[in-house]
Amino acid sequence: MNIRQAQAKDSFALAALLAELGYGGTEAFIDKRLAELIRDPNEILLVAEHGTQVMAFLSLHFIPQLALAGDFARISYFCVAEGERSKGSGQQLLNYAEKLATQRGCDRMEVHCHSSRLKANQFYQREGYTESPCYHIKDLTFPMKGRL
Repeated sequence: MNIRQAQAKDSFALAALLAELGYGGTEAFIDKRLAELIRDPNEILLVAEHGTQVMAFLSLHFIPQLALAGDFARISYFCVAEGERSKGSGQQLLNYAEKLATQRGCDRMEVHCHSSRLKANQFYQREGYTESPCYHIKDLTFPMKGRL
């Protein structure tokens, strides 16, 4: 297995993996979004491949902290193709991402994973991640009273 940074040529494979996560329809904007992430110095989009076949990806963000000495890294998307799960490639990709985060001065990593993704949550627990139950979300796509 080879782990490398994503390239523009990976957009089709990434869209397919995102569809496995339940995010269909990304084909309309994946090229633009991928180009933005590749250019951003605080983002790393990793892919794992066998030969030329992309079989997993991980989107990693580096976030500086004002009140703490160390920064932190956040995984926003992480998917291993259905037929490749439980074979160790996800663990290798996660370990690679953790090493990159350490090299960037991060003292912790976080990942938000919906409770309905039981196997994914079990994977993170096996890898040493602990639950942090308070997470607030506000949908900004709907107009709110009193907003301009």
